[in-house]
Amino acid sequence: MSSEKKRVQFRAPNRLIDRTDALADVLGENRTDILVTALREYLQEATHDDTLVQEIAAAYYDDEITSKQVQTLLGAAEAANLRVLKQQLDDDFIDEVAET
Repeated sequence: MSSEKKRVQFRAPNRLIDRTDALADVLGENRTDILVTALREYLQEATHDDTLVQEIAAAYYDDEITSKQVQTLLGAAEAANLRVLKQQLDDDFIDEVAET
């Protein structure tokens, strides 16, 4: 994982931040550590959800996201698989249109 960091700012409900701060106090960490861990775990879990993976694939096939974004979300191997499948789907569509 890259050691480069990007500063982000967002608004969240007070109660959520209060809970985050309380957990940070218990664990001896800071708010950022808690939020980064939570986000990392959420993204890891979400990208192993079959329904979400299908949504990512559909967005890629519809050119709503790039291959690089797929790779960022699902990893290089899955991105390569989706690229190959997209190419096959495009080739099949061209063949079907040519036959009519």
